[in-house]
Amino acid sequence: MDDTAGRPSANESALVRALLAGDRAALARAITMVESAARQHAAPARALLAQLLPYTGKSIRIGVTGPPGAGKSTFIDTFGAALTERGLRVAVLAIDPSSAMTGGSILGDKTRMEKLSRAANAFIRPSPTSGALGGVAGKTREAILVCEAAGYNVIIVETVGAGQNEIALRSMVDCLLLLLITGAGDELQGIKKGVIEIADAIIINKADGDNIAAAHAARAQFERALRFVAPATSGWRTRALAASGLAGAGINEIWTVVSEFKSQTKSSGAFEQRRTDQRRQWLHSALERQLRDYLYRHEAVRAAMPAIEAAVMAGEIPAAAAAEELLRMALPG
Repeated sequence: MDDTAGRPSANESALVRALLAGDRAALARAITMVESAARQHAAPARALLAQLLPYTGKSIRIGVTGPPGAGKSTFIDTFGAALTERGLRVAVLAIDPSSAMTGGSILGDKTRMEKLSRAANAFIRPSPTSGALGGVAGKTREAILVCEAAGYNVIIVETVGAGQNEIALRSMVDCLLLLLITGAGDELQGIKKGVIEIADAIIINKADGDNIAAAHAARAQFERALRFVAPATSGWRTRALAASGLAGAGINEIWTVVSEFKSQTKSSGAFEQRRTDQRRQWLHSALERQLRDYLYRHEAVRAAMPAIEAAVMAGEIPAAAAAEELLRMALPG
C-alpha cells in the first residue's frame, strides 16, 4: 500500500479484490504480508487490514488446544472436513511452537491434515510463533481477520496447551475446545483448574477401539467436576464430550455444542462483549509490540545496550534501573 499517496497501488488493489473473491493464493499472500516482521511490510499490512476490516467478524472463531499427543491435528482434520461437507468454509491456523534455541518447528509435519487439505472450501495455514509468548503466532489476530474477509465462516486456531498458551488463545477466539485423552489413574490429575476454567467444552479424544469405555468414563468424571468450576463464558455451561478424531465418533455432537454456544451467547450479549474485550486486548498488545520494536531500533538504545547489558550481568546495576536508563534515551522526559 502506498501510504504517502493515501491509496493502495494497482497491484495491492488487485490483491484485495482477489482475496474478497475467495482466491486462496491471494489469501496466502495477504497472510504472509501481515505476518512479516520486515519493516517495509508494516505500513502495507496496516493499510491492507484497514481495507479488509469491514468484511470481517462474521465467522465463529474456535480455539483447539490440549497437551502434545491429544490428537489435535487428527481431530481438526476430521472436524473441519465434516464442516466443509455441510457447506461451511473452514480456515485452520495451525500454530507451530518455535524452538527457543534453534527457531525450528516442534510440530513439523503433524500440522498436515490430509482430508481437509483436499477440500475446496478449506484453507490451512501453519504459522510459527517466532518467539511470540503464549504459543500463538504474533500476528494470529490479523490472520483471523484476513481469513474472515476471504469468506471463511469457521476459523479454527490450533496450538499446543502448555503454560500460558491457553490464556493467549482464549484472548482471540469465541469458543475454546480443550482436548484431552485418557491415561492411567485419576483423569483429573495434573489438569490445572485454571485450564478447565477457560474452556467452553472439554473433549476426551481418541474414544475408539479399546479406549471407548475409558474415554466415556473420563467424560463423566469431567462432567461431574465441571459442576464445581465457574464457566469460562457467562451464562454458558461448560460441556464434557467424548469423541474420536480418527473414527469420527462424536464429531457432529461437538458441532451441535459449538452452534448452541454461538446462538446462546449471541442472544445473551456475551458473544459480542467477548469480541469487544478482545479488540481492546489487541490494541494493548499491538501497542506493546510496536513500542518494543521502536525501542530496540532506536539508535541510542542500540549503541548503549551492550555496555548496559554487561553491567546488569555483572551485578553492577539493577535491571529495573538499567531499563529506565534505556527508556530515557528513547523517550526523553
